[in-house]
Amino acid sequence: MEWLITLLQVLLPASLVLYAMYLTIRAFAQKEIQQMSYERDIRLAHSQEKKTELLLKNQAEVLPVRLQAYERMLLFLERTSPAQLILRLNMPEMTAPVLQYILLQEIRNEYGHNVSQQMYMSNEAWDFVRKAMEQTVVLINNSAMGLEEDAPSSELAIRILHIVREFDLNPSTDAIEFLKAEVRQEFF
Repeated sequence: MEWLITLLQVLLPASLVLYAMYLTIRAFAQKEIQQMSYERDIRLAHSQEKKTELLLKNQAEVLPVRLQAYERMLLFLERTSPAQLILRLNMPEMTAPVLQYILLQEIRNEYGHNVSQQMYMSNEAWDFVRKAMEQTVVLINNSAMGLEEDAPSSELAIRILHIVREFDLNPSTDAIEFLKAEVRQEFF
């Protein structure tokens, strides 16, 4: 029994010392974790501030480019509207097939020149622009059907303008209205 008392006399103080060490190390570790967490929170807050600052800077730089894209596409739609195309490109000495070719070539050139603007526009806005272009091409091609090879360009021009007027069909109009509404909604 004496050996048990001796064992207890050694183990009890050693246990108390170990327990005290455990509490000290635990308190130190918790303090370190809190300090690291605090530093991480400060870094995150600083990072968020930088992200917000960068986002605001990017928006300030991108906004004029986006507005310019909408302006360019409005100009594209105006320039490729059937009436504008005919007024600008029709010449009395042309035949209907030549005018048809020139009208379609002008639309393709204008579209190719502005295709990169879709990057700055909503998908829906770009779809309106693309559909207006496609409808204008279909209008020109349908108007040219049945015309003689040597028909004057004025016959094709009259057919196109007649369809536009009779059916109130100007493919550019809906797209222009959509772009204007989107610009008002997003930027003003």
